[in-house]
Amino acid sequence: MKISELSDRSGLPVQTIKYYIREGLLPKGTATAATRAEYDGRHLDRLRLIKALREVGDLPIASVQQIVAAVDDDDIPLHRLLGKAQYALGPGTEPHPGDPDWRAAREDVDAIIAELGWRVLPNAPTRDLLAQAFVALRRLGLPIVLTDLRPYIEAAELIADHEVGALSVDEDREKAVQTAVATNVLYERVLLALRRMAQENASAVRFDDEA
Repeated sequence: MKISELSDRSGLPVQTIKYYIREGLLPKGTATAATRAEYDGRHLDRLRLIKALREVGDLPIASVQQIVAAVDDDDIPLHRLLGKAQYALGPGTEPHPGDPDWRAAREDVDAIIAELGWRVLPNAPTRDLLAQAFVALRRLGLPIVLTDLRPYIEAAELIADHEVGALSVDEDREKAVQTAVATNVLYERVLLALRRMAQENASAVRFDDEA
């Protein structure tokens, strides 16, 4: 297909596609003339991945380049590839090692992960994200008790098993990353909406005498 058709099918302007080629995010097409090239389904798949990373994941070009390079490196196993995508998505938090509340919260997070036996890297940004939430809860006078966390832990494990179970080591690597981005970003919004609706329903059942 010509670049104009690639643009139509991907929903990206021609100038954007040319920019991605210049930045090394998208391979060059097969030259058919001095100023013409042909593109195929692989280019379309790559553009869909880049579009998901940029528009859904809101990632900068530098992060997209790293993920695309990992997709193209077959020596990087799928687990590490998905980890690169997830870590790039964030949200990032600023650690505060000088704050005793922060240190205590981070120690609690590390202890919980160890007790659960979860294989989560020490530099995983989610450790700091959870620690930040623990600090905020405690400063509101809401203690962190493992028994209170259990329903959230069990729900998280169930969701993670469902999402990762849908992937396969034989799956196209670009499609796997695209799916991971969508589930991490978009389905988090779905989960948030469903949780709040379920909470409203539970409140109505328990407290709404008028109903």
